Amino acid sequence: MKKDIHPSNYREVVFKDMSNEEIFITRSTVATRETIEVDGVTYPLVKLEITSSSHPFFTGKQKLVDTAGRVDKFMNRYAVRKKK
Repeated sequence: MKKDIHPSNYREVVFKDMSNEEIFITRSTVATRETIEVDGVTYPLVKLEITSSSHPFFTGKQKLVDTAGRVDKFMNRYAVRKKK
């Protein structure tokens, strides 16, 4: 392999799915301010709202994940059309 082709901040990072609390560790250059300790080792932490472990396409289960009130906004916006 070629030497010095990776950026200097290429390191192991923990990605955490906030909908089901599942974590996975991979290498990344993503910038983050938070850290988490896993098995006695401290890693940078990236919080995600949805991953393959919680997405309906991958799980086969229809589960509604709404963290920002998007469904309510949609229902309020189009409720007028439904009444007609």
